[in-house]
Amino acid sequence: MSDDLKVDGFRSSELIYAIGKQLETASDKEKSDQMKKVNGVIQFQVTNDAKDTTHWTIDLKKTCTVYKGEAKPKADVTIILSDDTLVDLAAGKINGQKAFMTGKLKTKGNMMLATKLDSVLKAAAPGGKAKL
Repeated sequence: MSDDLKVDGFRSSELIYAIGKQLETASDKEKSDQMKKVNGVIQFQVTNDAKDTTHWTIDLKKTCTVYKGEAKPKADVTIILSDDTLVDLAAGKINGQKAFMTGKLKTKGNMMLATKLDSVLKAAAPGGKAKL
């Protein structure tokens, strides 16, 4: 996997890269288990402090891959949040419910699918503390 997941000015791009690397190096059984657990396409719409926005997609429905850009076909859920909030979620500094209730995280589509992302973030986060 190349560094094409990394986007300058986004701290969360390291996290997305780590998730991509983890999925790329996972065994076929691990990929199958992850896809069975999540069974969805999750798109992130992330905005940084400079008000730039980027998109990443995690396909845990068909291909078990991560790519930069909007989901093709349509995402099952889009998670809209700031760069800092995504980093904090992965580090376990904030949980998804609190971020949602305080307006730091918004969703479009299947909100319940967003709760399944926990295991993916946990695998890539230092210390495995993600709570979404």
